[in-house]
Amino acid sequence: MWAYESVFYQIYPLGFCGAPYENDGVLEHRITKVNNWITHIKDSGADAIYFSPVFESDTHGYNTRDYKKIDCRLGTNEDFKSLVSLLHKNDIKVVLDGVFNHVGRGFWAFQDVLINRENSRYRDWFFINFSGNSHYNDGLWYEGWEGNYDLVKINLRNEEVIGHIFDAVKFWIDEFEIDGLRLDVAYCLDKDFLKRLRSFTSGLKDDFVLIGELLHGDYNQFVNDEMCHSCTNYECYKGVYSSFNSMNMFEIVHSLLRQFGPENWTLYKGKHLLSFVDNHDVTRIASILTNENHLPLVYGMIFGMPGIPCVYYGSEWGAKANKSEGDPALRACFENPEKNELTEFISKLAAAHKGSKALCYGDFRSVVLQNKYCIFERKCDDERVLVAINADSEPVTAHFDAGCGTAIDLITGNTHDFGGGSELPPYSVKYWKMER
Repeated sequence: MWAYESVFYQIYPLGFCGAPYENDGVLEHRITKVNNWITHIKDSGADAIYFSPVFESDTHGYNTRDYKKIDCRLGTNEDFKSLVSLLHKNDIKVVLDGVFNHVGRGFWAFQDVLINRENSRYRDWFFINFSGNSHYNDGLWYEGWEGNYDLVKINLRNEEVIGHIFDAVKFWIDEFEIDGLRLDVAYCLDKDFLKRLRSFTSGLKDDFVLIGELLHGDYNQFVNDEMCHSCTNYECYKGVYSSFNSMNMFEIVHSLLRQFGPENWTLYKGKHLLSFVDNHDVTRIASILTNENHLPLVYGMIFGMPGIPCVYYGSEWGAKANKSEGDPALRACFENPEKNELTEFISKLAAAHKGSKALCYGDFRSVVLQNKYCIFERKCDDERVLVAINADSEPVTAHFDAGCGTAIDLITGNTHDFGGGSELPPYSVKYWKMER
């Protein structure tokens, strides 16, 4: 599966392009802005883009109006088709947000229900009670996602609904040649629907990836051979920044051991979860870390640990934004990409990750674990990589049995000799590929 060997770059298009929050109905070809960022995206080391919602919606993209039409605030279907073609020519895969749990109030079938009520042929597409009411004073009640009535929950047990969604997915594959879907609130989706979606998309395109948005609980319920290939690793998202802020590497390493470690009870060994330090829904990492020197190190962690690394646009140069400022602040419009030491370091991490079978597929084993630094092993077949991270402002010397005398640092290309212990400079990341 190509995704297991890739580095993702996430773009929230409506924010990225500076589109108005409310759908004003005015056609603007804003999505072509991505064309000018392709060189930057490639230079950062990414070879796949995950686009948050691009289809016609009421406001923020997750309240869909039309599954087959690019939002007029972004451009036309032809604009997006040309963009995907250009990305593919640059060897960049494309994954779109599949929002299948709910639609917007502007969705055409729900509008028909509001007008025709009990006589609407689409009444069973939703969960409607015509004896109730909503705070929109529609004269009917309907289920909204987690009580948000701008997000109208759809009935994924209705064959017409399933057919409508599958027809749209086929359209995206046939017309735009997309390579996968990130499934919004996958934890809410009907599991039989997910199984059918996996089978359907696998029959349309080889190696078509499904990545579910999961928060808590047992990821195996949704990530398996019948449903999603991967999911968002929110457990380790929290563990990464918390470990650095509290100077307690035990937290993240114990989470990784629980998920991927050598024990028989390990939960997700062999699975490839999506690793990230921030995204469109959470405070940017540069705003949540208490020590700015840890910023390169958190990326060193997610590129070195098991998973598929994903970088959120703007964060690769240290952009800041806090969730308390509201979602629009997290989904900023940057006129041009920026480049600094952090972007260059992430590019080196990405090259190391993509070029290492052990970092893409290897098992996980803790080698050295202290509050302020850790060393863990990634091993696949005959390739071994030791990932060493020192979060302290002072150098440390780690003594352990490396199993060999020398290694090559995949980040710098320098040779490392393990004789007499291994010194880790302050605020450092090492990816030591062990010589046979």
